[in-house]
Amino acid sequence: MNINNCSFLRIMLCVTINLCFTACRDKPDRKVTSIPRAGTDVLQFNIDKNTTYQTIANFGASDAWSCQFAGQWPLAKKEKMADLLFSKQTDQKGNPEGIGLSLWRFNLGAGSAGQGKASGIKDEWRRTGSFLREGGTYDWSRQKGQVWFARAAKEHDVENFLIFSNSPPVHITRNGKAYADSGARSNLAPDHYGEFARYLARVAGEFKSMGLPVDMISPVNEPQWDWADGGQEGTSFRNNEIAEIARSLDKELEKRGLDTKIDIAEAGQINYLFETGDKPGRGAQIEAFFNENSENYIGSLSHLSYTISGHSYFTTSPDSRSTGQRKKLSESLKKHPGLKYWMSEYCILGDNNGEIEGNGRDLGMEPALYMAGVIHNDLVIANASAWHWWLAISPYDYKDGLIYIDKNKTDGNIYESKMLWTLGNYSRFIRPGFQRIRVTKSNASASGHIRVSGYINPENEKLILVAINSGQHGVRVNFNSEGKILLPAGSYITAPGKNLEKTALQKETVPEIPGKSVVTFVFND
Repeated sequence: MNINNCSFLRIMLCVTINLCFTACRDKPDRKVTSIPRAGTDVLQFNIDKNTTYQTIANFGASDAWSCQFAGQWPLAKKEKMADLLFSKQTDQKGNPEGIGLSLWRFNLGAGSAGQGKASGIKDEWRRTGSFLREGGTYDWSRQKGQVWFARAAKEHDVENFLIFSNSPPVHITRNGKAYADSGARSNLAPDHYGEFARYLARVAGEFKSMGLPVDMISPVNEPQWDWADGGQEGTSFRNNEIAEIARSLDKELEKRGLDTKIDIAEAGQINYLFETGDKPGRGAQIEAFFNENSENYIGSLSHLSYTISGHSYFTTSPDSRSTGQRKKLSESLKKHPGLKYWMSEYCILGDNNGEIEGNGRDLGMEPALYMAGVIHNDLVIANASAWHWWLAISPYDYKDGLIYIDKNKTDGNIYESKMLWTLGNYSRFIRPGFQRIRVTKSNASASGHIRVSGYINPENEKLILVAINSGQHGVRVNFNSEGKILLPAGSYITAPGKNLEKTALQKETVPEIPGKSVVTFVFND
């Protein structure tokens, strides 16, 4: 070896040492380059923090219908249920005590409970009370079980409070009942729109005086359905009727000096937001309410939230339908810049193209994984700003509850479901104001049963990733950002035997998404 070659080698050695020293010293956000990159046994996801999508408003659930009774159970038991739903605290091991919902939906009843069997609603648990007495006076001691849970939500610092109506009060409906005679017309005559609006605004004002300020009022629910079978409270509404109700409510809120917003229109299926389908006069609601040339345009109302809401029922299977419907919804929203979408109600109904059956209570991972897939598609494809489950507490033998209880009006057992904790993989960590960011697979065709979505807090750039593995086996993953591997500070796993269980991750260890699990990865913790 000659002298020139030796000098060259010494120079290269010094450069290498300096580079290594710099790399070891510079480790913000636990970025490292020594982790094995994606290959046959490591799946890589690319995290683009600079490409942001919708801002998350909240994750929620409703008090219908069981909280009217569960809210009168023994104090320790209803406090346990409230902790599971609302708490942001952790136990001594760092595991979340609850799922930290950021919105609570209050079912503003129509008064069928006071009618008893004469209401025509056979299931007593689906009848509801009403603050409004016949004659126009109010009794604020009613719906006390639901009010208890509303107060519990407030005490747990739940950020948003919404009241929704399935039916106007029975005293002002056409047939004196909380459900319609048929779908041919709504159960509220036009000369009662103002009275209905005054009722909604009066309740919002009273709740504010009780220390429960109402952020949103949803005056109609699933207006596409006829609600003529007496299975629960409900009535259909045409788009022109909804527009008039919204205008009346806007005036009442303004008159009372309330800053409450109006939520429109809780479509029974998301396709009714962008197409008429088989519901003339009740579909294509984005254009009906937010196209300035529409006779039903209400987008300029001062109290209307520039948001449209819909329900994910019957549009989740097969995957081609789920994806296709949500792409169409997203494209329809783009025609109205700034218009947000809330997925305001879902539970597992029907047979879902043979993928999962809604009947039959199941506390395990199968329905939880299905639920997670719906959440993922609603957030990532439809760009939903909010996502709400239907029954927070269910007494039924159905896949409709986060928490299940015995169908007993005064006491009973409490059963936690994996659906509760899976929703918590999102709701507990993705807080109001977080933004969804772009996440892509290095190989789009690889491991189709692995789905990952990403969210960032714009105030401190705290990064959250939620991963779903519906397969049987664990999969190792790398998270790459700007050419560097990001290591999570920790993870929270919902899987068989684990309920949002905190798991510490060792330095320079490739993270794994266990089989049949939902995992929240937390960075910059």
